[in-house]
Amino acid sequence: MTCETILLSIDPRGVATLTLNRPEKHNSMSARMIGELTAAARDLGADPSVRAVILTGAGASFCAGGDLGWMREQFEAGRETRMAEARKLALMLKALNELPKPLIGRVQGQAFGGGIGMMSVCDSVVAVDSAKFGLTEVRLGLIPATISPYVLARMGEGKARRVFMSARIFGAAEARDLDLVARVVSPDGLDDAVEQEIRPYLAAAPAAVAASKALARTLGPAITDDVIEDTIRRLADTWETQEAREGISAFLEKRKPDWVEK
Repeated sequence: MTCETILLSIDPRGVATLTLNRPEKHNSMSARMIGELTAAARDLGADPSVRAVILTGAGASFCAGGDLGWMREQFEAGRETRMAEARKLALMLKALNELPKPLIGRVQGQAFGGGIGMMSVCDSVVAVDSAKFGLTEVRLGLIPATISPYVLARMGEGKARRVFMSARIFGAAEARDLDLVARVVSPDGLDDAVEQEIRPYLAAAPAAVAASKALARTLGPAITDDVIEDTIRRLADTWETQEAREGISAFLEKRKPDWVEK
C-alpha cells in the first residue's frame, strides 16, 4: 500500500508500527489520512503475520485533531457532504477499534480532538509526561460527536464529563487518572515502556488474543451502527447552528469568537 500521510513497518516479530506522518501539520487528520488509516487497519487485521500494532505520530505531536483545510471544506460544504465526511472518520475509528490485534498507543506529544479519539480505540496507551490533551471541539461551537462512543467507552461517563465539554487542556497525569492513558513515562523511557506493553502478546496465542478482544468489546458499551449514525446526525445538526458558523469563522480568521470575553 502506497501512502502519503502514514508510515507502516513490520518488524521480524510481527510487531507493526503505524505512524501518522504529517509532522509539519502536527499529524492533523485530513481526508487522505482517514482513508489511509482505514485501509491500514483492514490490511493489518487480515495479515496473520502481525501479532501487535503500535500507533504513534511522527514529530512533536501525536495528533492535533482535524486538519485546517479539511475543516474549511466542511465549513463550505452542505449537510450531506459533512455527514459523509463524518462517516468516513467514524468508520476509521471503528476499524481501529475492531482491529483483531492488540493496539498500543505511543503518544509522544499533544493529542487534541480526533487524536483523543484515536487514543480511545487503543487497547493501552503510553504517553510522555509532557504530553497535553484536550477535547477542544466546543471552542469552535461544535461537539466531540464522532469520537464520543469511543471516548465514553474508554473513560466512562463520569470521568469523561470532567473534560468532554469544557475544552480544557490537561496533562498526562490527569489523562492517566481519566483512564485515557495507562502509563506516563519520561521521553527517554517511552520506547521501553511500549515494548513492555507489547512483549506479553508475543507469548500469547494470537487467535485467543483476538477472541478475547472481541469478547471485551461485546461486553463493553455497545457501539452499534445506530449509535454511530446518531453521532453523525448530531454533528451535522451542530454544524448548522449560528455558534458553529461563528466558531469556525473565528478559527479560520485567527480571532476569538464572539462568546469569548475580549
